[in-house]
Order: sequence, then C-alpha cells, then structure tokens
Amino acid sequence: MNYQETLDYLYSALPMYQRVGPQAFKKDLANTLALCKALGNPQHKFKSVHVAGTNGKGSSSHSIAAVLQMAGYKVGLYTSPHLKSFTERIRLNGQEIPEANVVSFVADNKAEIERIQPSFFEMTVVMAFDYFAKANVDIAVIEVGLGGRLDSTNVITPEVSLITNIGYDHMDMLGDTLEKIAFEKAGIIKEDVPVVIGTTQDETTPVFETKAKSVGTPLIYADQDDDLEFFKTDLMGPYHQNNLPGILKTIEVLTHKGFYITKEAAIEGLGNVAFLTGIKGRWQVLSDSPLIIADTGHNKEAFQFIVDEIRSRKWETLYMVLGFVEDKNVLSLLEMIPTEAEIVFCEANVPRAMKLEKLKSLASHLFPNAHYVKDVNKAVETVSERASKADMIFIGGSTFVVAELNDL
Repeated sequence: MNYQETLDYLYSALPMYQRVGPQAFKKDLANTLALCKALGNPQHKFKSVHVAGTNGKGSSSHSIAAVLQMAGYKVGLYTSPHLKSFTERIRLNGQEIPEANVVSFVADNKAEIERIQPSFFEMTVVMAFDYFAKANVDIAVIEVGLGGRLDSTNVITPEVSLITNIGYDHMDMLGDTLEKIAFEKAGIIKEDVPVVIGTTQDETTPVFETKAKSVGTPLIYADQDDDLEFFKTDLMGPYHQNNLPGILKTIEVLTHKGFYITKEAAIEGLGNVAFLTGIKGRWQVLSDSPLIIADTGHNKEAFQFIVDEIRSRKWETLYMVLGFVEDKNVLSLLEMIPTEAEIVFCEANVPRAMKLEKLKSLASHLFPNAHYVKDVNKAVETVSERASKADMIFIGGSTFVVAELNDL
C-alpha cells in the first residue's frame, strides 16, 4: 500500500471519534494492550509525560515538549486530532512522523491489526509508541484523546501526569457533572506517579484527592504558586497564560526526577512553542490587516476565553465564521457570541458537523441577519470581501472548521 492507501485503511478500520462521534468511543483498553503486546510493549521502552484535561491539554503538551527540546532532549510528542495531515499526531523534536513510517507500521503489523481489530485511535496511539521506542526518545509527551481512565493512551506509566482543567465537554460519554467528568480524567492517576493539577476547582478536588489517596500518590496544585514573572508563551490568547502554572510545575517535577532543565531553557521553549513543535489552530493569526484569527476552541469554557479576547481587541466591525458539531451544546455557545458581530455560519465536511438547516433553526432568533454558506472557505471569502483593514474576522466553533481552512 502507498501512503494514501494506508490512510484509507486506517480510517476505514473502524470509525474514529473525531469524525463520527460517540459511536466510535470504545470503553476498554483491551485492544490497545493486545496490540502493544504484539509489538513487544513499546509503551514501556521510553519515559513519558501524560496530559489530560478539558481545555489546554493540547497546547500544554506542545509547550512541555518545547521546553524539553530546548533543554537538549530527544522528545516525542503525541497529540490529537490532527488539523491538516495525519502525521501531525506523531512528532519527534517537532518533526512529523515520515509518511514512509506510517506505511511501514501498517504493512509490518497488518496481520496483528486484522486479528485484534483495533480502532483508528488505538492504532495511531500504538503507532506513536512504536515510533518513539524505535527512535530511542529520551521522553515523550502523550496527550489523552478523550477522558483518561479508558483512553487508549492510558497504558503508559509516566514520570508525571498533568490534568489541566475540567469543564463540560463530551458529556454524553464522560458524564453530565464536573465530578463525573473529573472521575474519568482522574483515571490517569497511577501509583507513585506525581500528578500536577493545573486548575483547582471545588467540584473536582475531592475526586482527585480520593483517587490519589487510593493509589498512594501525591497531588501538586500548580495554580497555588504564582511565580511566573519570567515566563511567557508565544501562543496567542490569554488562556494560554492560564496553562503556564501546570506546565511549569510539570517541568519542575521532571527536574526532581533527574531531568536537567534550566530556567533559560524553559523561557526559550515557552517563547518558541509554535516554531519548535508546529502547533496550529490556537488563536492563530492568519492576517494582520484585517486581523484574521482561527481558533479550535469548541466548548463553553474555551469559547468564553475566545469571546473575552475578541472583546479586548480594537476593531470597527467584527465578522465571525462559525460552524459546530452535532454533539455539542451549541445553543450555549451561540448565546455567548457578541450581538454586534456579523455572522456567517458554515458546515464542515465531516459526519459530526451540525447541518446548516439545524444550525439556522437554533440561531435565527439570535442572529436574524446571519448568512449561511456551507463551504468553510467560501464562508471566509464572503466576509473577507466585505471586511476593511480595521475589522476583525474570527473563524472557529469547531476543530473541523479550522482544519478545512486553505490558508492554515
């Protein structure tokens, strides 16, 4: 198989959650463990950092990897979903896994894959572990895909775990209260592995404390230490600064574990995350005049940060190109949109996307003058033709809307 045929094989093996939603979510680790065993348990052959949470886990993972790279380590990075290319999910010192390695992984292990029948996500996680093990990485930063307890990444025993924050997302699978969602995230807490809690929350703290006590491991509350004077991130948007305490405390734990990471390496790494790791879609500036911003934030907490940042900017007219997925509480997001914004709603080309007809039924009473253009890039063209240099255009609402942008 060539690369495209290999991708088609991966995508068709079983539905992937990012495209089709809850029916692709598999609530056990059996397939991951079986495939790992067939490959000689690569997850045990490198040191790691495990990162979970509702918001900020992706950018935190990239940031930790950037700091470790600046400290001189050979660093693996696994994140999901990808925006443009499948190979974005698996990186070595910021460089995406070569397409040839994706092809060879499937070709070499096809018999075991067809025997075990793992999902798309299970295959990609084990592919990452295999790649990192063969590359002899010093350490890999592994982002949880969904939840934590039953996520395919939860077969590693890391040096340290980070839980960024807990918000209302994926409630159909993780639970409808912060406590229930925290229980799933707390599933990454393991015996004798320090756990950094990025955001202290009244509802979730007892859940984490109970789990940590049951396995005899310490909890470290990062946001109770505000010594951030020297540290800034190049990732735009104020919410990234909120991730800094958890990132820095995780780095501190690694130094106690024997990693040599200077303050200078931390400063340089955090100041060059985008360059070092290739992160995309986090308050990404696509144009300065007019100001065009793309951001993948798609739940209530993330969207609130986005709206606050938009309001803090100066613009004459605000344009927003927005699309959503079917399994989100879209009405709660619509109610947060600035009423003065000129809106164009669109529909990403994935099965999970909310259809324009349904979106119109939800949005028409709030935005009677909104426009509806199915194609994401045509929607952006619609507002770009009308915008002046003093205006602002925001594009988002869904990871898939941002992923389809031609200019990303």
